[in-house]
Amino acid sequence: MTYAITQTCCSDATCVAVCPVNCIHPTPEERAFGSTEMLHIDPKSCIDCGACADACPVDAIFPVDRLPAAQREYADINAAYYDGEEPGPAPEGPTFHAWGEPSFPRVLPADFAPLKVAVVGTGPAGMYAAQDLLLHTSAEVTLIDRLPVAGGLVRYGVAPDHPATKKVGDTFARFHAHPRVRMHLGLDVGTDVTHEEIAAHHDAVVYAVGAAADRKLAIPGEELPGSVSASAFVAWYNAHPDAARDPVDLSAERVVVVGNGNVALDVARILLADPETLARTDIADHALAALRASKVREVVLLGRRGPEDAAYTRSELLALRHVPGVDLVVDDHDPRTAPAIEAAAARDKAAALQGVGRARPDWQAPPAPGRRIVLRFHCAPVEVLGDDRVEAVRVEGGQVVQGSDGDGDGDGDVDGRTIRAGALLRAIGYRGVPVAGLPFDEATGTVPHEGGRVTGQPGTYVVGWIKRGPSGGIGANRTCAAETVSTLLADAVAGALPAPRHPAKGFRRLARRRNRKVVDARGLAAIERAEVARGHLDGRPRVKLATVEELVATARSGRPGLLR
Repeated sequence: MTYAITQTCCSDATCVAVCPVNCIHPTPEERAFGSTEMLHIDPKSCIDCGACADACPVDAIFPVDRLPAAQREYADINAAYYDGEEPGPAPEGPTFHAWGEPSFPRVLPADFAPLKVAVVGTGPAGMYAAQDLLLHTSAEVTLIDRLPVAGGLVRYGVAPDHPATKKVGDTFARFHAHPRVRMHLGLDVGTDVTHEEIAAHHDAVVYAVGAAADRKLAIPGEELPGSVSASAFVAWYNAHPDAARDPVDLSAERVVVVGNGNVALDVARILLADPETLARTDIADHALAALRASKVREVVLLGRRGPEDAAYTRSELLALRHVPGVDLVVDDHDPRTAPAIEAAAARDKAAALQGVGRARPDWQAPPAPGRRIVLRFHCAPVEVLGDDRVEAVRVEGGQVVQGSDGDGDGDGDVDGRTIRAGALLRAIGYRGVPVAGLPFDEATGTVPHEGGRVTGQPGTYVVGWIKRGPSGGIGANRTCAAETVSTLLADAVAGALPAPRHPAKGFRRLARRRNRKVVDARGLAAIERAEVARGHLDGRPRVKLATVEELVATARSGRPGLLR
């Protein structure tokens, strides 16, 4: 028996560190690391020790003979990664592994005094950086977040029907109450305090603020009611305090999603999922109520390129094929689509669509019976149509084939390029926004840096999407954080960090003076208890508090969050 890595792989390489026989690839030392969609176990080398499964923070590793039906194909996916390739040399000795914890410059107590480091942002990037500092140095860490609760994209970006992925948050949560951590949640840098004030109380400041903006389509009609960003929709169903309570009208039967990355697939899946299944997750109460009343039966995903170049990961597409009661269909409007799927080799992304049904929908008619997700490749929106709200989307690209009505358009309208829909969600990527007090590259949406060190600002560092752009999943932040922390420690050894002008303890008084609603670790624990208790009443993992007021009140007393 061997083990296999499945859909929820976060690629943080914890499994690589514990494998005694070097059978998991690519490792962080290999060029392919970060460019593959997931890690893979070599079935020929695996010795069935189970160390990787025990270490996996997102429960993505299972014995092959225990894979549930919807994940059995991952045994072949893991094996196919090694087809035609020679595995790495077998290690000598049972305790050897190719890659362990991130390595940092060797530092001694005499090299520098214990560091006081502020980390702005409590998502995966910020928490990987804090973890490295706490585990490998004697640094004291100040955690700062704009929201009154920690978690970042683990809490507000992961779909509610992916509970295993959310488990990585448990790894980070153990550091929230660390004796060398001070937490200031609900403190907005740029409004409540400035970068200069944070730097004046710390030896170094690490920004892990992500990419908060979404990309625009820049087409006519994009601002019509019913046209929103996928990020706004994700925030809505994840109970983000900033989210509008009704970002999109769900009274139409068809919704168009522009983009075919993992976020687009998340949106499509949630729109059509059985509400009773979602009722067993931590989805926002208001979103669950709206989805129960939803009339959406068809979601159309528009992809500019072909199936061989789709932005989604193969694992997420495979999961989409197993959503109960939802059919997955490929729009056969372009003659290049079918050959690309049929000719795909086992390792190719397009191969995941082999066996998926094809159709040439009449986009002017109501959706076919049942619920379905339609992948339409070689297609891009050029205009959103409607008087007072979204009524249709005009598209271009591809080569429309002869339709069943014989008029040559294949779509039942004049030019074969108009899709009737009641809502449009754009899922074409995120973009970083300027950070007050830091330089900013408008072209890339990132803060200019060298190895994580902000250009021209000694003692200031970046990690995560604001550093490298909106690419890579949760695990990519681990190696990203290791690089930034290595740079920070090298600067400390070299004496290149500016000396803080005020003691770190003074920052707590400053933060409290500027914002009386700041939440600390004790308050965060009260929020956690209240949300879990609310969930227990309904047989759910938790019921999230959805407003700043609820979060702050619960943090202060630990009781209001239980009120329904």
